[in-house]
Amino acid sequence: MGVSEGPAGFQAIRETNLGIVLRTIREQAPCSRALVAGATGLTKATVSSIVADLIGRGLVRETGQQAERKVGRPGVMLTLDHQTLAAIGLEINVDYVSIVAVDLLEQELLTEHVEFDARAAGPEACARRLRDALLEVIGDPLMRRRALLGVSVAVPGLIDSASGTVTNAPNLDWHGFALRDRLSALLADAGHPGLALLVDNDANLGAIAEYRGGHLARTPDLVYITGEVGIGAGLLMDGRLLRGSGGFAGELGHIPLLKDGPACGCGRRGCLEALAGVDAVLRRALPDVLAPERTASIDVGAMVDLTVQRAEAGDPTVLEALEDAGTWLGRGAATLVNLLNPRAVVFGGYFVPLAPWLLPPCRAVLGAHVFAADSGGCRVDASALGLSAAARGGAMALVDALDTGALPLPPSRSAA
Repeated sequence: MGVSEGPAGFQAIRETNLGIVLRTIREQAPCSRALVAGATGLTKATVSSIVADLIGRGLVRETGQQAERKVGRPGVMLTLDHQTLAAIGLEINVDYVSIVAVDLLEQELLTEHVEFDARAAGPEACARRLRDALLEVIGDPLMRRRALLGVSVAVPGLIDSASGTVTNAPNLDWHGFALRDRLSALLADAGHPGLALLVDNDANLGAIAEYRGGHLARTPDLVYITGEVGIGAGLLMDGRLLRGSGGFAGELGHIPLLKDGPACGCGRRGCLEALAGVDAVLRRALPDVLAPERTASIDVGAMVDLTVQRAEAGDPTVLEALEDAGTWLGRGAATLVNLLNPRAVVFGGYFVPLAPWLLPPCRAVLGAHVFAADSGGCRVDASALGLSAAARGGAMALVDALDTGALPLPPSRSAA
């Protein structure tokens, strides 16, 4: 039951080997063709042919350096070509759009954070805003000479990743919105048909960003908890996303923790999100500024800044609100730690500026509620990636998809 013979079977083998060689060069660069052959088990002739193909596609280049060899001519060194391609990650959240572009080495090319009232705009206007943001990035002078690997969109909600449909995003009030199809149509109308488009949950992509580029990078068992109006968790086990049977794993914010507690955006009561989501924290911390119940969209960033200022000044109402929120976050995180035993829990988004007040009670409660000694060896930290984590993770996910063969390789530049 191997790969079938004939053109289709040969092409499948060829594509697999292209990915293997590309990943090997990423891991070993700068390296010679001989080193790649030794590391992959492929013949030197096969590696030479594949390297020529990868160079033609703008994925690999020769450095000009030469490897020392005891016998024969010295080998020319290879590395990834970071000057020809780009991957773009977008995030749409309740009050902003984030955009991050990275090169093939996952180095940041540009990043933007734009205030936008997505909750009030509705799904169609949001899709158009995402299109406009993408067109602005594509037109940037830094991007004009680069081919685009694809575009990833992060959304705070349940995503059918196979179809790119947002099945339920209560904080945006989206239900059954086919975002990938709609955005693809908008981009085609704007002269960019056929772009590879991925749609995923914001917590999942935030976890990828932490794993590939955060301050705890390559921690294999890691949980990333979003700190937006909603609360979600991206779960990494052995460096791989834990998605669940339907792709909906990680809905930490909708674990009920308090019977008859405050109303949640999902329609239930007493969820962690209703107790410790940023919207809930701000309304408790700033009762003189905000109504106690959600009545309209607020400037979350400005309210978080005001909360930090008052906390630093010792405002007792703010300190009590943050203490309570940190306690509830600790209870929610303890549930994950007891179930998954991660090595790290990382809080992101708006939780980062609030971390000096949220994390001490969170750590204390985590230690008290985790069955294993010393919190099971779990470290609790704030992210260093800020509000761009999900967009950055989306761009990085595209590069990973290229390496693993889940995304088609770009065509040869000579054939384009």
